[in-house]
Amino acid sequence: MISTQRSKLHSISLSFISFKLRNESNNSQPVEVSSMNSVKTYQKVNAEQESASFSISKMEDIYVKRNGQVDEPHRHNYYTVLIIRQAKGYHKIDFTTYELAKNQIFFVAPGQVHQVIETEKSIGYAMTFSNQFLIENSIPISFIDSLNLFQNYGQAPPLLPAEKQFELITNFADNIFSLFHGDTNMKNISMGSFLKLLLIECNNICSINPIESDIDTSGDNLIRSFKKAVELNYKKEHSTTFYASELFISPDHLNRTVKAKIGKTAKDYIQTRIITEAKRLLYFTDLSNKEIGYELGFTEPGNFSAFFKKNTQISPSSFKKNETNS
Repeated sequence: MISTQRSKLHSISLSFISFKLRNESNNSQPVEVSSMNSVKTYQKVNAEQESASFSISKMEDIYVKRNGQVDEPHRHNYYTVLIIRQAKGYHKIDFTTYELAKNQIFFVAPGQVHQVIETEKSIGYAMTFSNQFLIENSIPISFIDSLNLFQNYGQAPPLLPAEKQFELITNFADNIFSLFHGDTNMKNISMGSFLKLLLIECNNICSINPIESDIDTSGDNLIRSFKKAVELNYKKEHSTTFYASELFISPDHLNRTVKAKIGKTAKDYIQTRIITEAKRLLYFTDLSNKEIGYELGFTEPGNFSAFFKKNTQISPSSFKKNETNS
């Protein structure tokens, strides 16, 4: 469940605007993936430093470097946080579009397809970090999983802090930026500490409080196990009963736990994962509706089309036409 503030910002149905970027940012390097050859994927946090696991840049500097050009839709193999003090334009995350405005914070999880479309120079920070950075700084992956910030699938609206909250978060980012571009002793440990404080403050704004990194309840373990099971099996298994059986619990127990922790039922989470992948395949590949249906575990093409339309209010063919013809 996201905070009331985040829920207030409704997604805007806009066409996918795509421009080919000629000059890449110095923060990452694109590599195409085999499953979706047209999806640009940034594998490295910083293309200029092979082993870098963290990077932070000012959005205004990136805008100038790119001469205002918009990057094409892409994904990252790492976490991205955009701390926006001032901006105009749109941010599209997995085919849902959000309007850019002042005092926003976006969280993009690894694997999500997104695109920032600025109509003027933005002011703020773009911060990226990998699992390796978390490990190097003794930040458990379970800590990130416990936060209600990185929504892998479905709605991912920006956090909308109050002015004082935003100033505190920006202060953390200012310190991280200074450390990153400085040469102080133990700077990575310091950056890791400020990053953790920044994420905790952001999560405190959400309705679900962060879980202390050294405390892990059975419910939190269950959510992680459920998400992993869905990621491994969603192309073949669509029922809550299957995942409950895999986790040795009843479907009712699974639904209640998932609903309490992430604000949606287990069935909703499974279906959202399937729809997200369907949209990616429709947009980024030349597969037919029938082929995509089979890829996602639907034995009959009609069943896939009906499932897609029920969950999106639009047919697969109409979705593809609307997005690719924009």
